[in-house]
Amino acid sequence: MKSVEKTLPDYKNPNLPVRQRVRDLLSKMTLEEKIDQMLCVWNEKKNTLIDEKGRFDLEKAKKSYKPGRTLGQVGRPSDAGGGTSARQNAELTNAIQKFFIQNSRLGIPVVFHEECLHGQAANDAVSFPQPIGLGATFDPDLVERLYAMTALEARLRGTHQALTPVLDVARDPRWGRVEETFGEDPCLVSQLGVAAVRGFQGDRTFKDKKNLIATLKHFAAHGQPESGNNCAPVNVSLRILREVFLAPFKKAVQEAGAISVMASYNEIDSVPSHANKWLLRDVLRKEWGFTGYIVSDYYAVRELNERPGFFGQFLAQDGKEAAALAVAAGVSIELPEPDCYPNLLDLVKEGTLSESLIDERIAPMLEWKFNLGLFEDPFVDPDTAEQVVGCDRHRDLALEAARKTITLLKNENEAAPLDPSTIKTIAVIGPNADRVLLGGYSAVPKQFITVLQGIRQAAGDSVNVLYHEGCKITVGGSWAQDEVVLSDPEEDRKFIARAVEIARQADVIVLALGGNEQTSREAYDVNHMGDRTNLQMVGLQDELVDALAALKKPLIAFLFNGRPLAVCNLAQKADALFECWYLGQETGRAVADVLFGRLSPGGKLPITIPRSVGHIPAYYNHKPSARRGYLFDEAGPLFAFGYGLSYTRFKSSPPVLDKAKISPDETTRVHVRLTNTGQTTGDEVLQLYIRDCYSSVTRPVKELKAFRRITLKPGQTETVSFEIAPEHLAFYNIDMDYVVEPGDFEIMIGSSSRDCDLQKVMLTVE
Repeated sequence: MKSVEKTLPDYKNPNLPVRQRVRDLLSKMTLEEKIDQMLCVWNEKKNTLIDEKGRFDLEKAKKSYKPGRTLGQVGRPSDAGGGTSARQNAELTNAIQKFFIQNSRLGIPVVFHEECLHGQAANDAVSFPQPIGLGATFDPDLVERLYAMTALEARLRGTHQALTPVLDVARDPRWGRVEETFGEDPCLVSQLGVAAVRGFQGDRTFKDKKNLIATLKHFAAHGQPESGNNCAPVNVSLRILREVFLAPFKKAVQEAGAISVMASYNEIDSVPSHANKWLLRDVLRKEWGFTGYIVSDYYAVRELNERPGFFGQFLAQDGKEAAALAVAAGVSIELPEPDCYPNLLDLVKEGTLSESLIDERIAPMLEWKFNLGLFEDPFVDPDTAEQVVGCDRHRDLALEAARKTITLLKNENEAAPLDPSTIKTIAVIGPNADRVLLGGYSAVPKQFITVLQGIRQAAGDSVNVLYHEGCKITVGGSWAQDEVVLSDPEEDRKFIARAVEIARQADVIVLALGGNEQTSREAYDVNHMGDRTNLQMVGLQDELVDALAALKKPLIAFLFNGRPLAVCNLAQKADALFECWYLGQETGRAVADVLFGRLSPGGKLPITIPRSVGHIPAYYNHKPSARRGYLFDEAGPLFAFGYGLSYTRFKSSPPVLDKAKISPDETTRVHVRLTNTGQTTGDEVLQLYIRDCYSSVTRPVKELKAFRRITLKPGQTETVSFEIAPEHLAFYNIDMDYVVEPGDFEIMIGSSSRDCDLQKVMLTVE
């Protein structure tokens, strides 16, 4: 009697190599079935797969997908019916998966993708700090653990692919998507990006169903759009493109094995990324060895033609031509709806595209469906999803991240931390003091603790905590609310007057202000803007600052925002100033811990805070001639990249090299001894910068090459070592060759990018 294994077609035999299974499946698929794999539904699922309550609708599905047909992906099942719980989400993905496996002729499963920017953007999921906040942690290990947690929560709900991490290097703070990035520096973005991919994908075997596919985005150079406008052209040289914007993607592909990449909306040198064969094929695949699959950004294939009501790039005359351009460039699947790619059937039949090209595009997607185990075990357990998603262990990790994000920018006369035993009354004032602040790509976590709630819980009964909103930033202010309505200045001035009367009763004022989810966000439509021409705080917040400062009471300010804000007035008048970005669901607990000295802040700025919008570009790694000065103003930043204070003090020894002279292909190490000379346990982030003193092309004044976050107890000393390898010294020379040029290099180690915070030693390459 023949074994069951021998009666199975090769593609259904789990004991055969995956590539062999893919070849067998492709040989059995019709052209229509292949093109089905290149399609996705998102909002359309309410018309084709689910009812008004977010439950699977079999009758709708049967009408929408004739017997034998299938689908490549389903987008964001967690937003069905306005949002589902973890249990409902798992039940829904199981039902949809069962339908497509049973309905399709060959039993091909679907992939479910979700947004997982700072935790899965799904109800009940744990929400931790936005990536710009994670950048402030300078902690790759923490980032890996956070995204491993996110992968587990998402996978238990049925998700297979995260449209994360964002590896854009943010070099224009006017851009509303700064919060989605790890910051302005390619080294920082690279290391945290690699960590995020490893957290998502694990060892890439997916055997334990705890991990999922990571998607690098937005490829490429999305982080410095013209005029700070989202999706605008990016005008950079090839050298800057490679050294700054492509570098994080290359690291994530080659070191972390990222499986998927999303092309970006913008154009580079007049070629939109979704039609850029050089970018998607020559660089990504041929140079870097990428073997995964490329997804489109939402509606971006259509935008190669024109997206009515938004914008177009006018490379293509219609959606059919747009589909041909994108597939030829390397885009495997169109997200989020079947729009242009249904035209692929006619494009192949008429000879514009070959069926072998279609095979080439879908083979990696099928390969990872096999690797994910979806042909053998595609279902999830709703009971486990309900138990694990949003659990206390995950909440504790979100709290750790929030604590490590908070960055102390000023602490005059040691205004912070507060001692509750010496204070009778605290006034908590400000528009961000008692509101939910998660930032973009968020849903509703199981809990959120506001600043006011956190302070009241921590202060206990012995301290009287007063509160007033002070003023508004915008009316309403949710990320999804398209129209941004500014508050009435006269009403705000009445609020300010009342806030002053309340603050007059207090011993100390805690101020929570900055931005909100409307004043910095993705501008994805002409009716949903988020980029700005001004970096000042919106509304009458500075008037509130002035009025409270006039009371001459200790003023401790916490900033919450998605982009750097030019807060010169606040920085001058506050006694202590903390940058928080968006801290996630544990906001109030983390703020209270820092405010009352339960821990010392140790975050560092992942992006420069400029003095004004006129100081842009303000990134630290500029060329030598770029910051010569201004009439009537300083050229330097308000707060520099890498800067952040502590409640304790650190002292580091002068750096020492193992070898002060090396050849271009040699490696050396540099060492410093770091000591906590204060009275409090605290974290310091040692940062290694390098400058090539003389070179065939101009080089930045300094470039971050390595960093390490260290926790030290009072009096404790630790020796910290950094490797200096050829990759840390190399650049694209005058001939665009990536080489180490002989000469002198300044090796700088310290606590920020400021010259005054760095100690130097010279390295010579002979």
